[in-house]
Amino acid sequence: MVQLMRKAAGRGPTKARTTIGRDHVLVMFHETLTEGERNLVDAGHEAQVEGLRSSYQELIRDDASALIEDTLGRKVIGFMSTNHFNPDMAAEVFVLDAFEETRSQTPQEGEHEQEQS
Repeated sequence: MVQLMRKAAGRGPTKARTTIGRDHVLVMFHETLTEGERNLVDAGHEAQVEGLRSSYQELIRDDASALIEDTLGRKVIGFMSTNHFNPDMAAEVFVLDAFEETRSQTPQEGEHEQEQS
């Protein structure tokens, strides 16, 4: 993921952490901004930097989703991305298709169904 962001933005984050849940993957990046982007944010141009960062994240969407799918053997059905500037962080969230096991669970094992009257 860091390499994908580095390729898109010309600089990758200094730290990254990935958390894999039952139905999602969360990738947290820290210290993502280039020196120029940091200067723009400090001068009050957050909206412009947000637009640029969103464009980078859109560029990596397909490759990042393919990386997650290849690594986990599960289909990515959703991708969400956001940035935060003070402190400098970004998050990529990949929503995964359900496990075959969860599709066949009874209501007692998984989520509860509401009874209809």
